[in-house]
Amino acid sequence: MEIWINPACSKCRSAISLLDAEGAEYTVRRYLEDVPSEAEIRAVLERLGLEPWDITRTREADAEELGLREWARDAGARDRWITALAEHPRLIQRPIITAEDGTALVARTDEAVTEAIARGKN
Repeated sequence: MEIWINPACSKCRSAISLLDAEGAEYTVRRYLEDVPSEAEIRAVLERLGLEPWDITRTREADAEELGLREWARDAGARDRWITALAEHPRLIQRPIITAEDGTALVARTDEAVTEAIARGKN
């Protein structure tokens, strides 16, 4: 299991604490320093079953500068969104946990973290 985090994020710190409390084995990826490529973002989106706009933090300063709220949210705009996430990783919702069963979750709640742990035990 891997968790994409920003150490400054309270939700990320909470997820890490819960993973530790449960004795889960995981790898930390500080995605602002180890920026995911477009291919990695596509792979995570596939695992999440989501579109790029679903994991985009549209209230970030970068989002405002890019005018993301005005961008189309359809198949034709998908690549543009993925490129924006790769070029501006602060826009990626966090934390994201890739579970052992091949799925992934945006783990902003304790329940989502617990679900990711359970997926690794199946």
